[in-house]
Order: sequence, then C-alpha cells, then structure tokens
Amino acid sequence: MSSSEKIALISKAEEHGARPAIIASEGTYTYDQLLQRSRQIGLALLDGKDDLGEARVAFLTPRGFHYVALQWGIWRAGGIAVPLCEIHPISELVYVISDSGASTIVAHPEFEAKLRVIARDLDVRFVVTEDLLSPTRGSLPQIDPVRRAMILYTSGTTGKAKGVVSTHLNIQAQVTSLVKAWGWVSEDYILHVLPLHHVHGIINVLTCALWAGARCEILPRFDPLQTWQTFVDRDLTLFMAVPTVYVKLIEAWEAAHPQEQKLMQEACQKFRLMVSGSAALPVSVLAKWKAVTGHTILERYGMTEIGMALSNPLRGKRLPGFVGTPLPQVEVRLVDDSGNPVEPGVTGEIQVKGPGVFLEYWQRPEETKASFRHGWFSTGDVAVVEKGMYRIVGRKSTDIIKTGGYKVSALEIEEVLRAHPAIRECAVIGIEDPEWGERVGVALNLHRGENLTLEELRTWGKKRLAPYKIPTRVVFVDDFPRNPLGKVKKALLKKLF
Repeated sequence: MSSSEKIALISKAEEHGARPAIIASEGTYTYDQLLQRSRQIGLALLDGKDDLGEARVAFLTPRGFHYVALQWGIWRAGGIAVPLCEIHPISELVYVISDSGASTIVAHPEFEAKLRVIARDLDVRFVVTEDLLSPTRGSLPQIDPVRRAMILYTSGTTGKAKGVVSTHLNIQAQVTSLVKAWGWVSEDYILHVLPLHHVHGIINVLTCALWAGARCEILPRFDPLQTWQTFVDRDLTLFMAVPTVYVKLIEAWEAAHPQEQKLMQEACQKFRLMVSGSAALPVSVLAKWKAVTGHTILERYGMTEIGMALSNPLRGKRLPGFVGTPLPQVEVRLVDDSGNPVEPGVTGEIQVKGPGVFLEYWQRPEETKASFRHGWFSTGDVAVVEKGMYRIVGRKSTDIIKTGGYKVSALEIEEVLRAHPAIRECAVIGIEDPEWGERVGVALNLHRGENLTLEELRTWGKKRLAPYKIPTRVVFVDDFPRNPLGKVKKALLKKLF
C-alpha cells in the first residue's frame, strides 16, 4: 500500500495480515491476499493515471472474493464504486450506468456478454476482471476520507431509482457504529447470503466483518438447504438476513427429517447473534425462529441513505415488533407534518442526523435539499416511541392508509392477518376510493389447499381489528413481486385491484 493512502478500512486490514478474510467459491483468502489483489486492481484501473478522481466505476461480479477485491481496488484508485445487481434486466443496468455517469464498466466473465454490449452502446471503457490482474507497477493515490466512495441505487417503489452517494467517512461511521453496538471481534465468523449491491449486505455484513478482522463466508446465492448445511459445518458466530430468508429457513427445517432437525438446532447454539432487517419481521416468524433455534432475532432499522439508525440491544430485552433505540453516533427524532418534534406515544416521521448520513443524491441537488430539514434527514418512515423503544408504523406513503379520516398502518393490519391459519403471506394496500379517500385492500397468498373468501376474512377480522382497518377488497396471488431484498413492491400489487 502507498504510504500516502488514508482509507481507514485498508489500514485496519493491514493489522489482520495472515488471518482468513473471505471464504467463497473461489477459495479462502487472507487479509494480506485481499490487500495485494486490490492494490493490483487499483493500479490496473489507474492505467497510468495518478488518481481516478472520483470517476464512477460500475462493476458486476458473482458474490465472492472477486467482488471484494474489485470494490477495494476501485476505492484505492480514487474511484467511486457503483455495484450492479446480478438479477437486474438490461434496461435497469443501463439506467444505473448512465445515471451514475460511469466511465468504466468492469465485468466478471460470467457477465461479460451482457455488459460488453452496454459498454459499446454507451461508449464506455469496458474491462474484464482478468484484465486487471496483470503485474503493474506504480503507486496508489492519497484518498481523503471526505471523498465520495460509493453510489447505491435505492429500490423505490415509484419513479426512477436515485443514486445515494456515501463518502469514505460515511462508511467508516456506519461501520464503527455497528461494530461497537453489536460487539464485533476478530474471532467472529459470519455467513453472507445477501445481495452485494445494497447497504445491508455491503456494510452490515461484509464491511463490518472486514473492519473487525473477522471471517466472512460468502455463498454465491441464498439456498435454504445450503445455508443450513453451512450452519452445521462451520463454527459460525453471526448471521444477518431479511425476513424472507428466515421464513424459507423455517420451511426447510420443517420439511427436514427429525434427526436433521436436531443437527440444525444444535448448530444454532454456536451463534452469538442473529439479525433481521430491510423489511418488517413478522412477530410470528420471530416466535417460530426462537422456538426452532432458541435465538431471539435482533431487529434493527436503517436505509440506504443513513446506514443503520436504530437497533434492539445486543444484551438486554428485545421487544417483538420494535426496532430499538438509536445506535452509537446516531441522533434520531420523530416529527409531525410541520417538522416539530412529537411527544412519546405520538406517531411521527423519523428524522436522522449523524456522520453516517449520506452526502447527496447523485446529481439531484433539489431532491437532496428537499430531503433534509435543518440538518436532519427525513426518512419518510413513520414510527412511535413506546416503552422507550421505537416501533415502525409504516411509510408516509405506501404503508399509511387514510380511510374515512383515520390513519391506518398497513404493517399493523398485515401482522394481524398473518395469524389467520389459511394465510401464508399478505400485503395490505390503500385503494383509492371517492367516498373514503382510500379503502383497505389486501393481496393474499394462501397455504396450499386452503380457501378463504372476503366475507370469511372480514368476519374473522372483526374480532381482531377496528372496523375501519378490516379489508374491503381482496385479490389472491401465487407470489408477490419483490425487490432483491425481499420487500414487496406494493405499487405493482395496486394494479391488481
């Protein structure tokens, strides 16, 4: 490493030397090997330049060591990393590459054919990962930590995705906050099953592990049986996932032979912490997971723009349905529609302030300005403080339904409906109505062999919900449209009504 380089993550990696860093399909790699490979990639990306000067480098590789080495190489060369999503269609890849103004596209051979065509059409430099591995001499530039490091595109349900820009300091603040709150140590060993174009997989799992000097094993894709087998085979201490992953793991456990179930349960005793986020964790799933594994999943709250803001405690009582209290280095408050702080017990929009909050929406100065109020970032999420902890009520938009003058939480209704024995999954949506403003609609996915009419659902619901919260419209679906992190795309579901 160049003596002038100042990226804290790189300096931390030097302390860990020969310790295993990444375990993936390509093999096991130490911190020294990661440093060596990322330096080589950084020099190759420079191609004789002194500094990439925050040029955007869009890249697509399978999840594994190639991804990490390339991400670090972009940072060490002074570029801004723009990770692409493996499952996005060409139109969405073109949008991200164009919107970010990427001057270079790097592709693993697995994605070469798809991305080479895009690079040609956009007249952008194209590089295959193997081309970055030739021995290259030179020195890496000095990287001021306030420089831009990464652009992640939000998975919004409406409109075009926005590029969320984080600096090296933003990333450092997000990581050090979580390392402290969740007690990361170099002896930790985490299994990574999440996408690597999103803050959950990049920051919470990968970067926290590498900051701490821990081991991170990356599966090429999430598979319930492979995940369970890895639980059994490895001395894992940490696992982080989205609710959908926990649901599928529970289903795989239920389908297993009793002897296998016992092995699975015993394997979970090695873990010190299991975390869920990126979507609301149903209380029923939390309870079932505890019954199966003995672990009370730690729920937390965050988003692309802020990293993580709230978390249940590492040690101490975790309340089902709650996302805890502010993390280290993070300030959180709830405000009304006028921007005034609300009292405990009153719902309000979550606003966040701290060094982990993003710099800007890429080339959208007006939207950036509109998202901040007196230095506080407005998340668009609505919550309430009860029992000293935050509970998410929903979004100001899709999860808050205004019907007959009442404000109704779609998430609250969903939580109740999931307790119905015929319902496997559901999504509650506000349907425009000239009389009521909005009516409560629900899309249902039923357990195999089950039947349920709207009238039966309403009769059942009357015992559990206020009259204005009971769905008046229903559609049945075989599956839900979701983004790569498992969140239901409610804007698409609305069209079914």
